[in-house]
Amino acid sequence: MPELPEVETVRRGLAPAMEGEVIERADVNRPDLRWPFPERMAERLTGARVQRLGRRSKYILADLDTGETLLIHLGMSGRMTVSGDPLGQFVHDHPMPEKHDHVVFHMANGARVTFNDPRRFGAMDLLPTATAADHKLLSVLGPEPLGNDFHEQHLVESFRSKNTPVKSALLDQGIVAGLGNIYVCEALFRAGISPRRKAGKISATRVAALVPIIRQVLSDAIDAGGSSLKDFRQADGELGYFQHSFDVYGREGEACRTPDCTGTVSRITQSGRSSFYCSQCQR
Repeated sequence: MPELPEVETVRRGLAPAMEGEVIERADVNRPDLRWPFPERMAERLTGARVQRLGRRSKYILADLDTGETLLIHLGMSGRMTVSGDPLGQFVHDHPMPEKHDHVVFHMANGARVTFNDPRRFGAMDLLPTATAADHKLLSVLGPEPLGNDFHEQHLVESFRSKNTPVKSALLDQGIVAGLGNIYVCEALFRAGISPRRKAGKISATRVAALVPIIRQVLSDAIDAGGSSLKDFRQADGELGYFQHSFDVYGREGEACRTPDCTGTVSRITQSGRSSFYCSQCQR
């Protein structure tokens, strides 16, 4: 599933085609994805101007001049691609429609934004902009890891007396929003912390040091266009490149990249997910 860097990469790719522009026509080609689409979704979107294209955790949020916000979740295999964008450096011709093109936004500037999702685990919803933060998917989220509310004191207090492994704590969206398996593994490697360590047993100094490391890992991934492992594509259809920079994720049995370390990357399963780490470097 796309994590924060992939969703932010898509948001940035969509912004030139959508932000400030009118949705001339919206085509909704099925009644649902992960859950049913809102009533009259195509009608409510058609003619609306996208005032702002934002992101909260792994959700893209399009604030409309109708007073509603379109919430978009890519799910496991969802892709949003832009074609015919006259504002971009490169113009991609409109492709032929594909089987899993479930929602298509025809923008007044000539761009077409297509949501394609073979597995249909993605989702869209329309909610009042004024109370968007109260939506059931957004109200439970912790601070954004790249925002001002995610700081050393917050993470130290969140970890205090927590008996779960640090890997699980960082995946808790109520503690920090948007982190997923890939970037937690990478951040813990850079911090030299084993994913097995109990969050509440790590010193406050080491927990505090995680904050800038998490920020840097996410920033590096965004700069690289995210990570493409299976389905993820940027808005222009290109792959992300951060997977070529993984220190531990997916590198089971390979040599640790820490200078002078003779260890290899191990994989364990925690809460049904794979954790990759170097047992010599990470304690």
